[in-house]
Amino acid sequence: MSLLKPFSKLPGLNTANILLVESEEQFQQSLADALVEETAVTVNVRLAKSLPLPMENKESRPRIDLVVFIINLTSELSFQSAEASLKYLDPGYFLGKVCFMVTNARNASVPTERLDAVRKLAASLHCPLLFAEDQTPDGVANATERLLTILKVAAGLVPTATALYLSNLTRCTVPPDIDQPSFD
Repeated sequence: MSLLKPFSKLPGLNTANILLVESEEQFQQSLADALVEETAVTVNVRLAKSLPLPMENKESRPRIDLVVFIINLTSELSFQSAEASLKYLDPGYFLGKVCFMVTNARNASVPTERLDAVRKLAASLHCPLLFAEDQTPDGVANATERLLTILKVAAGLVPTATALYLSNLTRCTVPPDIDQPSFD
């Protein structure tokens, strides 16, 4: 299995390619359907449960402009799968071409330690961390809009903006007191 590299292929004209990685595929399909409805640019969506991607269609695979790891906070397996998949990305992707999207953050049964672990992971990789509501059509539409904004910049379709610049503006940071016990 080889690393997925961001600049191994030439970009398509007025085209953006996004890879959605989710182990449980609950939110992935509805998000993909909403993304392809974009009319200003051609958006190609690839879906994967985890990385690495299979080798058999490597030559026909387009250049991936943005990799989105979708993490369901109610599932420990979802976080572990995303964390294990990171080693199959070339370090060049962490220059503004990776983001994390978290679902079910409002669920009362989610341990706060899991959310803290996701925040620490995103902060350590200097990647944006997005929160999304996956149960309602409005939540899916809002998540789609945020992802399209990041995708257009990562694909080079926005003049005077680069993925690295956007990543520096939107990256996740961890407050210094995150390891302190909470007093709720």
